[in-house]
Amino acid sequence: MSEQIPDNAVAEKTPVRLDEVDRKILSLLQEDASLSLDQIAERVGASKTPVWNRIRKLRDAGVIRRQVAILDPEALGLEACFFVLIRTSEHDKDWAARFLKALRERPEVVEAHRLAGDIDYILKVQVRNARAYDRFYQSLIGEVKIHNVTALLSMEEIKSSSALPIPDAAG
Repeated sequence: MSEQIPDNAVAEKTPVRLDEVDRKILSLLQEDASLSLDQIAERVGASKTPVWNRIRKLRDAGVIRRQVAILDPEALGLEACFFVLIRTSEHDKDWAARFLKALRERPEVVEAHRLAGDIDYILKVQVRNARAYDRFYQSLIGEVKIHNVTALLSMEEIKSSSALPIPDAAG
C-alpha cells in the first residue's frame, strides 16, 4: 500500500506539545516500530499502561501516522532512483487534480512535492532501470500535459532516513 498524497497538503497543523518521555517513545518507535510495549516501557523508564496511553494519544493527535516495514529497493530489483523535476504551464484546479490522480495511481512515485521557485514539482521515482523509467515518463506525459521534465538519476544514496528530528521542549 502506498502513502497517499493528502488532498489537504497545504493545511497547517499546530505542533503537539511533547515532554521528554514522549520524545523518547517517538525516537524508539522511529528506530524500530516492532518493539514490544514491554521493551518501550523498560527503555523509557515507565510502566506499560502509561506508555500505551501516551502512544495512543500520539496516534490520536496524528503525530504517529502509521507503522510500516521499510523495504530494500535493491532486494526488490528496483535499482534505479530518479528525481524528476517538473515544470508546468498549467496551474488550474482541473489540471492539478488530474496530475495528483496520475501520481497517486503510480506506485513507482515514492515521494512527490510541490515546490516554490522555478520548478513546480519534484518526484522521487523508484524503478528497475532506465527503460522502466521511460515507460513511467511516457505514461505520465500521455495522461497529463507537462511543459518540461528533467530526470536526474541518483548514482548513490548517501543518506536515507524516515526518522524525523524531534524538537525538544525549547523548540
